[in-house]
Amino acid sequence: MSKKIFMILYLFLLAFGIRLISLFISIRNEKRLKMEGAIEYGKANSLLLTLSHIAFYASCLYEGLHNDARIINLTYFGIVLFAFSMAMLFLVIKQLGAIWTVKLIIAKGHKVNKSLIFKYIRHPNYFLNVIPELVAIAMICQAWTVLMIGLPIYLIPLTIRIVQEEKIMKAMVKDY
Repeated sequence: MSKKIFMILYLFLLAFGIRLISLFISIRNEKRLKMEGAIEYGKANSLLLTLSHIAFYASCLYEGLHNDARIINLTYFGIVLFAFSMAMLFLVIKQLGAIWTVKLIIAKGHKVNKSLIFKYIRHPNYFLNVIPELVAIAMICQAWTVLMIGLPIYLIPLTIRIVQEEKIMKAMVKDY
């Protein structure tokens, strides 16, 4: 394996590791929320989103390795975009605190977050984290086929999630 391909693999594994940290936070919060009586909605779509995320990452890695991806200028832009998306992820996690999960879980007494980021951007986790993250991974791996085909496919369950979230929040959360 060439040094340049090793760098792509290293960057990919670093990105995947950071994503695992957020997953551990989500699992911890989910367990506590459910113990406190929170209700999960859209279980099937949450599973589909998780599988889609994993498939997107794996497909990008495969395409990058298969096409002998090299470090190019777009790789650096992908790294910057990924850093931005992770900063947004951890900002959202910080803003939502103990109620943040990757699943659609509504806590008892759930309150609407009115911080600056949530005031001006509807669903910042999806629009400032998830979508830029996937674009960044594709850029880092130079997985153009996955980006052009996989991202639109991924957007189907993501759109379903947003619609579900809107409907449930309007029905279950005061002042939404």
